[in-house]
Amino acid sequence: MSEPRGSAADEARSEAADHAFPASSEQRPRVLPFEARNAPPGTRNILLRISYDGTHYCGWQVQPNRPSVQACVEQAVLAITAEPRRVYCAGRTDTGVHAIGQAANFYTVCNIPEKKLRRALQTSLPDDIVIVEARDVSLELHATFSAVRKRYRYVIHDGEVCPPFLKRYCAPSKFALDVGRMHEAAQELLGRHDFRCFEKEYPNKETSVRTIFEAVVRRTGGWDLWQSSLGHNSTPEHANKHEPFVVFEVEADGFLYNMVRSIVGTLTEVGRGKRPVWALRDVIQSLDRSTAGMTAVPQGLYLVRVDYPADLLATPMPGSGHGGH
Repeated sequence: MSEPRGSAADEARSEAADHAFPASSEQRPRVLPFEARNAPPGTRNILLRISYDGTHYCGWQVQPNRPSVQACVEQAVLAITAEPRRVYCAGRTDTGVHAIGQAANFYTVCNIPEKKLRRALQTSLPDDIVIVEARDVSLELHATFSAVRKRYRYVIHDGEVCPPFLKRYCAPSKFALDVGRMHEAAQELLGRHDFRCFEKEYPNKETSVRTIFEAVVRRTGGWDLWQSSLGHNSTPEHANKHEPFVVFEVEADGFLYNMVRSIVGTLTEVGRGKRPVWALRDVIQSLDRSTAGMTAVPQGLYLVRVDYPADLLATPMPGSGHGGH
């Protein structure tokens, strides 16, 4: 008999989770996932860190008759473990959006060691999806609901000539951008606000309140953009105008649908001088999507990192993988 893929309720919750956080991720009560509650002895919870080029996918989520990252990973899990499992993710990236550090988890009763499991899964995946890490974690961890922070990066090229092989991985700008103005404007995002002004299709979520911990705009030459941490040699105040990449990086307890791309669209108008540096303050206070800028194109966006509570990342003791039994 095949192993369960998870309850319909769990799948419905996962469908909306990335864009429907309660007021604070730290305040969310921990709920034991369905598969953990019903897990037979020996069940493991595997957390994956995944990097992928989103160019040829309709996004993370499975879509009828369209290629998705989730479908590829679930097929790899089935091929290696012989178990049809639902793979839950931290952030449902859209069509064309990339990931450096997507997080995803699945339950399994297979006994393949962590390091071998990572390599085995990779043999069943296309070259543009890479399993960076596979590790055993607490059965309580759910990649969607347990996340406490996420970090996104948006890359713009405003140099005179954009190399053709980079056009799938950054957003070209026809106009030179003032990074200092953009960085100053981005500081209005910090703190706890109702960000419905940057949300597509409001109101359809539990809450549009989020807390942004960091928002930075800087220039860089480019090579460190595809690493897990961005170098800090360039500063907004002393930006080298010959460095063609403008990078916006933001970390929060959660994000609304198209929130980062809407913020970028507004910041670029500040960078072009079309809006004042305090523009985002007025936009946030308006609670009105029409006051913000255009939604930036998807290919410049990267999910960089997802953080979880340390106790959920701890390696389970041998014999502890028995769910609610």
